[in-house]
Amino acid sequence: MDTKQRGYQKLQYIPIEVNSNIKRHKPKIRPTQAQLEKVSALKKLISDQKLNTVCEEASCPNLLECYSNRIATFMIMGDKCTRRCAFCDVSHGKPDPLDPEEPYNLAQTVKIMQLQYVVITSVDRDDLLDGGASHFKDCIKMLRSHISGIKIEILVPDFKKRMGKALENLALAPPDVFNHNIETIPRLYKVARVGSDYQHSLNLLQNFHEIFPKIPTKSGVMVGLGETDEELHQVFEDLYRHKVRMLTIGQYLSPSQYHMPVKRYLQQEEFDKLAMVAKRIGFDSVASGPLVRSSYHADKQAKALI
Repeated sequence: MDTKQRGYQKLQYIPIEVNSNIKRHKPKIRPTQAQLEKVSALKKLISDQKLNTVCEEASCPNLLECYSNRIATFMIMGDKCTRRCAFCDVSHGKPDPLDPEEPYNLAQTVKIMQLQYVVITSVDRDDLLDGGASHFKDCIKMLRSHISGIKIEILVPDFKKRMGKALENLALAPPDVFNHNIETIPRLYKVARVGSDYQHSLNLLQNFHEIFPKIPTKSGVMVGLGETDEELHQVFEDLYRHKVRMLTIGQYLSPSQYHMPVKRYLQQEEFDKLAMVAKRIGFDSVASGPLVRSSYHADKQAKALI
């Protein structure tokens, strides 16, 4: 599907000089026939249930691995975001009305997939009075009513200007892990996260912790947008000070020429150093690597904490 079909418009960003020696291709992965068949089967199941996954909508590099192992991160409330972040490949525009059948369809799909740990995320829904928190609540309730013992992680938007109402709704059906991505350093917010606020995201994480101190809070950071290691270290400090105890650190990969370019690619050794810094700060769990994403092996990261 080309960019016109997806509804893209050229994004405006501050140009960042890119080292011409940096390799710009993603790792070449040759799928087996068995993997392709499993991926195709899962895509059909998800499509038949009228669901979306961030794996597909955000062009995740781990899709082959996860889908072939019958793992997916579900994206509720449609496939159109009311924001237009300069790093994100999810479509933007006027969103469709909420599907009242989505919580049930989600529960049935997760049951068929035999998942015991599921991650649910969403597009930003600034058009809704609670930012979509009540829909998260309905999905959590439906999952728990259909699948005994399931563990649920939610990766939520920032609920801008609706934080109070959103947290009230989530309190009616709390998850097992509460995740909200800080994404990048504050200096790059006006470029990368237009419409978002760094301190607001920190406050959301801390406020949830204050309501549910026993539920782990989690956040994720991308590298390669133009930040320095020192700025990343400060973000780690800020997250820890706001009660976040689980952290993911991954490589940013530009989805297209219309998105922010990649400033640098880090080697695994550099990700290991960042993880060591985060662990020294005090994080209970850190996943750090080029292909790490917020929900990548989320069950393994949360296992010791829930």
